[in-house]
Amino acid sequence: MASTARPRAGYLGPEGTFSEEALLASAIPGAVQPVPLTSIYEVVMQLRAGELEWAIVPIENSLDGSVSVTLDLLAEEADQLGEIDTVLSHPQVPGQCERFLRHELAHARILPAASTAEAVRTVTSQARRGQAALGTLLAADIYRGTVIREGVQDSEDNETRFVWLARAHDEVAPPLNAAVAWDWKTSLVFWGPGAERPGWLVRCLDEFARRDINLTKIESRPRRRRLGSYMFFADLSGNAHERPVAEAIAGLRALCEEVRVLGSYLPARDADGGAPAAWRAP
Repeated sequence: MASTARPRAGYLGPEGTFSEEALLASAIPGAVQPVPLTSIYEVVMQLRAGELEWAIVPIENSLDGSVSVTLDLLAEEADQLGEIDTVLSHPQVPGQCERFLRHELAHARILPAASTAEAVRTVTSQARRGQAALGTLLAADIYRGTVIREGVQDSEDNETRFVWLARAHDEVAPPLNAAVAWDWKTSLVFWGPGAERPGWLVRCLDEFARRDINLTKIESRPRRRRLGSYMFFADLSGNAHERPVAEAIAGLRALCEEVRVLGSYLPARDADGGAPAAWRAP
């Protein structure tokens, strides 16, 4: 008899995080079993261990930039505002609400939480007057919190990019909603001893430039081996299977100690205008 168990998809929990919203918005309803975990690290580690079929993690925010831990893992009764003395949230969120915090809650101290939903859960469970959280409307609904103010982010255009992950040998794509898709993109990471020599990075990037391949992002991250040792993450237009992209990657490998293609994918928007990305291994 065929198993009726739904495949497990991990995300940064608890229930009510932006990660859960992205998962629910991008997957076919009921197609996966959402699994809330305590950190992005745990999400990726459980995926690698085979305890999850898929995972969805934040990778980039339009205000604060890349989510460093994700990049490393791939390579690794209501208070009035004046009464609030403490605000809990995920460490990346206050930077996205700086104007609101500076102008209306300048007197409050900002404390970190493991996630925005954990912040809301803590505030509602402790029920201490003067304590508030920056989180999602979904978390407020789940943990029965009272929303004091909506839309406190500095920019209405603030977006976070999420990616679906799978193990390299798994060929079944996540059960994503039908969505409007644009051109393929590919993400990769590379490094090598040549990075210490003048012009090495230019020669690496020239492999793409002379084939008219557009690089939409490049970012360096410390390799944590020694001071001055870096790896480079790049997003580019095209699929890793397309001939120009495949040739450029081959040329890059000739210059580098290591080149890892993290995936090729189609960006897709959900009905609410979010931008989850369907991650596909090349």
